[in-house]
Amino acid sequence: MDTEDQKSLETRQEFVENEEASAHRKLPELAELDMSAELAALSEEEYEKLKKSAIWKLDLRIMPPVVLMYILNYLDRQNIASAKLANLVEDLNLSSVQYQTCVSLLFVGYITMQIPSNMIASKIKNPGAYICIAMGVWGVICSCTAAAQNFSGLVVARFFLGVVEAVFFPGVIFYISLFYTRQQMALRTAIFYSGSQLGNAIGPLIAIGILQLGGKQGISGWRWLYIIEGVVTIFFAIIFALILPGSLQNIRGMSKLENEALLYNYAIDIGQQDHKDEASATKGFMLAARDPKTWMLTAILWATYVAAAVVNWFPSLVDTLGYSRNTTYGLTATKERFFHVTIPLAVAVVAYIIAVASLNTGARYFAMMLMPGGCYSATIVILSWATGTLSQPSIKRASAIAIINAVSNTPNIWTSYLYFGAPRYLAAFLLNMAMAALAIAFAFLLYIYLRRQNAKLDRGQDLGKNGPTAAQQAAGFRYIL
Repeated sequence: MDTEDQKSLETRQEFVENEEASAHRKLPELAELDMSAELAALSEEEYEKLKKSAIWKLDLRIMPPVVLMYILNYLDRQNIASAKLANLVEDLNLSSVQYQTCVSLLFVGYITMQIPSNMIASKIKNPGAYICIAMGVWGVICSCTAAAQNFSGLVVARFFLGVVEAVFFPGVIFYISLFYTRQQMALRTAIFYSGSQLGNAIGPLIAIGILQLGGKQGISGWRWLYIIEGVVTIFFAIIFALILPGSLQNIRGMSKLENEALLYNYAIDIGQQDHKDEASATKGFMLAARDPKTWMLTAILWATYVAAAVVNWFPSLVDTLGYSRNTTYGLTATKERFFHVTIPLAVAVVAYIIAVASLNTGARYFAMMLMPGGCYSATIVILSWATGTLSQPSIKRASAIAIINAVSNTPNIWTSYLYFGAPRYLAAFLLNMAMAALAIAFAFLLYIYLRRQNAKLDRGQDLGKNGPTAAQQAAGFRYIL
């Protein structure tokens, strides 16, 4: 055999080996799941290296912006708690009930607009730009809140802030789900959700600095808080609109092969690619509303959010420990962010028991640091569970996310009225404790239900409209337990 024949044989053998190495990644019966010739020619090692590089580039484009967006979203929504300690109530002559109404009414707009907003996001070409536009608008509203002179002005600003911020949370969860597989979603949801906890941690520290401007230009400290945080939000909204990719199909900064690897990896996990024209927005909403899994997940998250309502009153609760204003802000920012992905709801139950049973400063501070972390760690799991369980069609996933989050946020309207009877806050803490335990029970019920659904899929049974799509079933889709 001459040299040219030898080289030709080696080339053919290498191609066969590469084809065999990638065979497990092919599903010939589904055209949209087939590898391109360029991907198929890669060895397993080359393919994994390419995929990791593509995911890393994707992470750099998406995750830092959405985390910072969440920090700013949290600051703009929750800065009323810091403003309260900086004489907001006195300056606007608010009664206790009026202040509670201003806290609560934001969530009326927030809840009302989440479902229609996500229905819009599911049909437009670039949901990332849509979220950034909303971010800029809520930044404007935040800054304008500084002009409030009475209860009426503050309550109107809070309501419209909620209307516009409704775009953000369910919109970002849906947006992230357009780029990452179900396995990848859990970590990305945790990273994204850390933005709220970072906001909870650094928000009071930022407030300490901004409130020092009180009296400058004849403007009180809490008004400076709204102005500065609103302007910063507008600035970053413009920056992020230029950074966030519009879809998985075309991402700047990636090679064609890297983009193909992301598309293929996503399709293999979900069982098909996302198609915006697969169903109308209305049909997607009806599919989500009729699926029992939507309401099971809603029940879990609803109970968890009731348990987590303490966050809306966190600075005031820590204030009952008896420290000065700046010390109170500092204590609110300490360490609890470390627990938000590691402490289960059971720890939240224990924390509420401690808060109910003791007025000891050390014990109550320890319990308060565990409360947000215990609840929010569960929330991360629930949200990633929802995106993976109600994955297709994508229009249904968008509506389901919005339904789950909108209904689950209803406790934010009424739970603020439970925080009376300082310093023990007995009624609120007892309810928080009971709801954390109830969330655990609801999660167990969903686990049993999904396990039975998987068993039916294993037997080849069709689960109907509430089950996976035909493409997903052909690809061997199973629910993550």
